[in-house]
Amino acid sequence: MTKLTRLARSGIALASVAATLAAPLAVTTASSHGGDDVRMNQIQVMGAHNAFHREMQGAELAESIKIDPGYPTWGFYSHASVPDLLERQSVRALEFDLLPDPAGGLYSNPLARQRAGLGPDPDPDMAAPGMKVIHVADQDYNSSCRTLVRCLEQVRTWSRANRGHVPLILQLELKQTDDRWEQQGGAVSPPWTTPLLDDIDQEIRSVFTEKELITADDLRRPGLTLEQSILKQGWPKLSWARGKVMFFFDNGGPGAIRDMYIAGRPNLEGRAVFTRGNPGSPDAAITMVNDPRGAANTAAIQDLVRRGYIVRTRSDEPLRTIRENDYSRVGVALDSGAQMVTTDFPTIGMTARYDSEFVAELPGGKAVRCNPLVAPRGCRDSSLEH
Repeated sequence: MTKLTRLARSGIALASVAATLAAPLAVTTASSHGGDDVRMNQIQVMGAHNAFHREMQGAELAESIKIDPGYPTWGFYSHASVPDLLERQSVRALEFDLLPDPAGGLYSNPLARQRAGLGPDPDPDMAAPGMKVIHVADQDYNSSCRTLVRCLEQVRTWSRANRGHVPLILQLELKQTDDRWEQQGGAVSPPWTTPLLDDIDQEIRSVFTEKELITADDLRRPGLTLEQSILKQGWPKLSWARGKVMFFFDNGGPGAIRDMYIAGRPNLEGRAVFTRGNPGSPDAAITMVNDPRGAANTAAIQDLVRRGYIVRTRSDEPLRTIRENDYSRVGVALDSGAQMVTTDFPTIGMTARYDSEFVAELPGGKAVRCNPLVAPRGCRDSSLEH
């Protein structure tokens, strides 16, 4: 293994670390019968940022670059299909960007296709109502799965064929169309509303059974908030959580989306998705510190992890990491103890076009490992998945 590859194994605001009373982290001993007593927050996995993303091609690419000449600096990468990310690239967390399309067909005739003279997208999924999975409408819209339901069906198929996997974390970023492209005649997405957020819950539950989902209702203890439940009582053990999936919105709060989603449900009662709640809020369980670099950021991640939150950080950013030769960030991210380390480059070869061997993965290419910060004594990587 080259030094470069070893280094490479491995932006949003720093998560609030306002004081929240929390019980000391319990130290347990991993069970001798397959790691069943290891908890969900005591492991570490890799996630695929923009897991659906496929770069533009042909005439659409030429027009896309005209719309945004900077596209080659941030959009020239493509992920494998969702099943291959899970099976062949050992990813255990996936991010999907969502745009609302309650009537259907809103994003079927994007600007790049119009200007290339190609006509509307013939995929019937794009004409049907439902959440669309798109990075940037009108300009960077190629996806390996075009709708939330289609993406989730692929996750479900793999999950049911691999029941012993650690919980899959599915990150949802709720987006709006870009006003620059709107002004050029592109799609105008409707604003997010409570009914549209309800639709996301409904689409998730149309694919997964309640037994396959991990929700706030599963974690909350009588008389405690969601946050108090996970900080004082801990996350579920893998013996219960294997084979399940968990969703969270990465849209931060306070903000319109989070506020609407928790309105009347401060602990996410009945909801299918976790929010990115600020520590100290009843809904706080999962949060993000996207950049692990620097003493303050690393300390923030480690504080949150030790207190019992699940934290997402990023080991790289599309293309900028490669262009700036920033191969140290992945190691910092893994060492931070963040349970979910998200990458754009989960397998070797993706950056060869830039004369680079960069890849971000767990040591040894594992799908999951014992968390370097909070794993219980006796935890064995090989025991975490069955």
